[in-house]
Amino acid sequence: MTLSVLAAVVAVGAVAGALGSLLGIGGGVFLVPFLNAGLGLDFRVAAATGLMTVIATSSAVSAGKAGRNLINLRLGMLLEVATTVGGLSAAITVARLSNHTLDLIFAVVTTAIAILMLSRLDKRNVLEPSVAPGTLGGRFHDDDTGRDVVYRVTRLPLGMTASFLAGYVSGTLGIGGGILKVPVLNAWCGVPMRAAAATSALMIGVTAAASAPQYFARGEVNPPVAAAAVLGVLLGSRLGFSYGGRARVKWLKMLMAVVLAAVSLLYFRKAVA
Repeated sequence: MTLSVLAAVVAVGAVAGALGSLLGIGGGVFLVPFLNAGLGLDFRVAAATGLMTVIATSSAVSAGKAGRNLINLRLGMLLEVATTVGGLSAAITVARLSNHTLDLIFAVVTTAIAILMLSRLDKRNVLEPSVAPGTLGGRFHDDDTGRDVVYRVTRLPLGMTASFLAGYVSGTLGIGGGILKVPVLNAWCGVPMRAAAATSALMIGVTAAASAPQYFARGEVNPPVAAAAVLGVLLGSRLGFSYGGRARVKWLKMLMAVVLAAVSLLYFRKAVA
């Protein structure tokens, strides 16, 4: 790896970190396609690097949002049980999947999530401030609207199922499982976008940490590339965190859908090539 290539990885990592911290999905979903399709790294090496950046994004965002009541710790730890099981399962089975299969899985998953986010652009899960949030619900102050937001968690079994699948997708593709958890929590489980993103940011680091040792054991982590990517992600995460509180929820959803659609198109083309 030349210095110019490593500098490019840092720059792309910064963009990935900014977008990942804004949306709570980790930077891997943006970085893995660049490393695999752009630089020609093997998908598993790119996925291993993606997991490193997911851990970095999770650490940076969780530390920044812990004091703003956006992270729902009770809900996050409950869902993380299912997510970690999914991540461990993926780390064991990923070696048996071909690169073509991995490309196709990536394309299908990102397409489905992009469509889901576009269908929910104008819907917000907000209750009256006087309503009790319940055991797993929460309350936080929304800088966008300037009011307190109260929400309740619904359809918990669906959230647990999505969390298991998110863990499997994360461990298989090296991306943050938030691309599944955030839309499902927001669309069907009653959790507002900001709370879903912040809670997901906490969870994706735990999920990635469960899968990463398997990649290390197989020698699929490239230390210089991983270090450059993590450095960029940490820098970008600070930028995304500073802007995220002021961004409108509708635009965050639209941004997520557009980026995922672009990534999906790239991998559909790669899968059929």
